Amino acid sequence: MTVATAPAPVLPPLRIGRHVIDSPVVLAPMAGITNRGFRRLCRQYGTAGLGPTHTDGATGASSLYVSEMITSRALVERTPVSMRLIEHDPDETPRSIQLYGVDPATVGAAVRMLVTEDRADHIDLNFGCPVPKVTRKGGGAALPWKTELFRGIVSAAVREAGPYAVPVTVKMRVGIDSDHITYLEAGRIAEGEGAAAVALHARTAAQAYSGQADWSRIAALKRAVRSVPVLGNGDIWSAEDAVRMVAHTGCDGVVVGRGCLGRPWLFTDLAAAFAGSDRRVEPGLGEVSETLRRHAAYLVDFHQDEGRGCREIRKHLSWYLKGFAVGGDLRHRLALIDSMAALDDLIADLDLDQPWPGEPAEGQRGRAGSARVVALPDRWLQSRDLDGAQRARVAQAEESVSGG
Repeated sequence: MTVATAPAPVLPPLRIGRHVIDSPVVLAPMAGITNRGFRRLCRQYGTAGLGPTHTDGATGASSLYVSEMITSRALVERTPVSMRLIEHDPDETPRSIQLYGVDPATVGAAVRMLVTEDRADHIDLNFGCPVPKVTRKGGGAALPWKTELFRGIVSAAVREAGPYAVPVTVKMRVGIDSDHITYLEAGRIAEGEGAAAVALHARTAAQAYSGQADWSRIAALKRAVRSVPVLGNGDIWSAEDAVRMVAHTGCDGVVVGRGCLGRPWLFTDLAAAFAGSDRRVEPGLGEVSETLRRHAAYLVDFHQDEGRGCREIRKHLSWYLKGFAVGGDLRHRLALIDSMAALDDLIADLDLDQPWPGEPAEGQRGRAGSARVVALPDRWLQSRDLDGAQRARVAQAEESVSGG
């Protein structure tokens, strides 16, 4: 008699504070992308591979799905946009929110609001954004260069969240550029201040999304940070990429951003791969079209505005249709849809019997761009400490950066 054995998992479940993430995968926060509608879609695919039931009082989840970046100042001021961005579905758990901030007091106040009003189960701090309007004010990937400011923000967030058992994590980049590397020191500081995990996008801010991520940096961070999980981010376009990253770096889990654009079923693939299975989702155009329509409907629900939801789905269409034989005229018409009825009419004109195209549908999605000089506050690189003028500029930064 032959006895079938279950495949060996690639990694154990990921533990972030009290939360157990059965598939050690995190949806990266992406501005204008990871709203409640998109997270719902990804969760539906991710739950296709739910892991074991936990009996130790921990909460379990298929993967961790993080909100888009929300500005701490806007949240403290309860702007309508920021309050909508922190909304979660009733069955969404853990409720995960990413905060951007440059002032410890403001970040602390935002965290305090989230935890005392029971609006979040996990908070991630953004120290990785390379966008010029953020780094020009000393935020995002520019901020860890100022070590005490970085320490103060992490400490304030952990101090406010700790009494409510809400873990705080840190997402960062390798550094500002190849001459100003910050990730190892920042990782050790975050660990020392009580962060529950650290995630590294293995590019510098100067690289933005260009070139290749240097996975050896993730391995170095894993060696430097020993008491909390280290997560790797950068160039994960498939489940096989994720498994290779783990093998190459020894990281405890992966963060997936552009790889799931137009491909929410990647979370099914990732759950299978980390469970040791080679099963993969290869949808034909009929299933892809049904998924993009469902995505559009979720965006309409999120915005409570059919026109806006349909306009927002437009940027996703090229990602969903990558590799399929869809003529230029039809793609152009799809990019102009303004109602669910118009979307349905155009989907009806597609050849929905097309199978998964294989290699032409694989690989990079989303922005890439080219390397650049990072926009920074005046004299930012002259010292690791803030001078008086820089402190004043940083104090104003949250007021002038949108995102919540």
